[in-house]
Amino acid sequence: MPGAIATLIDLAPTQPGWVAETAYLHYEADASASRRLPVAGEVVAGLNARMDALLFGGFYTLDQTVLGARYSAGGFLPYVWMDVKGRIDTPRRSISRSDSVSGIGDIILLPAMLAWEKDYWQFNALLPIYAPSGRYKEGRLANTGLNYWTFDPTVGVSYNNDQNGFNAALHTGLSFNTENSETDYQSGNQWHLEASLQQLLPLGPGFLGVGTEGFYLTQISGDSGAGAVNGDFKGHTAGVGPVLNYFLPGSNGNLIAELRWLPELSVKRRLEGDYVWAKIVYQF
Repeated sequence: MPGAIATLIDLAPTQPGWVAETAYLHYEADASASRRLPVAGEVVAGLNARMDALLFGGFYTLDQTVLGARYSAGGFLPYVWMDVKGRIDTPRRSISRSDSVSGIGDIILLPAMLAWEKDYWQFNALLPIYAPSGRYKEGRLANTGLNYWTFDPTVGVSYNNDQNGFNAALHTGLSFNTENSETDYQSGNQWHLEASLQQLLPLGPGFLGVGTEGFYLTQISGDSGAGAVNGDFKGHTAGVGPVLNYFLPGSNGNLIAELRWLPELSVKRRLEGDYVWAKIVYQF
């Protein structure tokens, strides 16, 4: 998910204990009638997709350090609603298709999150793993899962100045995909980059954060397998948008809420649309 790990709310925890997180993601996008994209074993033109996902997750941070870093582990369970329509061209005619589905999506595992702190700086290393637990059916345009594993080692650095409230973060990672056994299609590996700038301002008992986030994702190896009838089909996406959050420190825990809107501005061989995130994190 481009732009998913980018801001203050996404940083690896640095205090021992539990973190609970709930996130909502809305993505609505389309492709022109001339853009033909591979979907679940079909080649579809004029795609239009709407997806909503509600994610429930949490982490635990150990008291002991590992390699001098705070070590955390956790994961997310998503529930997904999806509506997709498009046109499938056959030798005889064009067929309009529309599919809808809802259910458990692909579970996101975080077996390792490491955070090193030095003065105002924090260095992060994490390993998100996307497990194929969602429903998938070849030929159905809407699926709650992708039917393959993705391993996404990611590193990042952030600057958090508690004296003037300025925050900046930069994360990058490589996503490695396994083959979809239903379609004999292996999506190429991808490189992604996320960056954010935020300014915290005193507001009531907490702090209001105002900032921006940008993201870039590009495919660095081609698609492969018997089902890759379009060749390597390398794509990319990039976008930038505003971020608004509120940080409420407390004696028994910290609460952070965030809203971000990330429109895609440069897209090749993908759907083009807007990501809207809403996140709530409670650290105790």
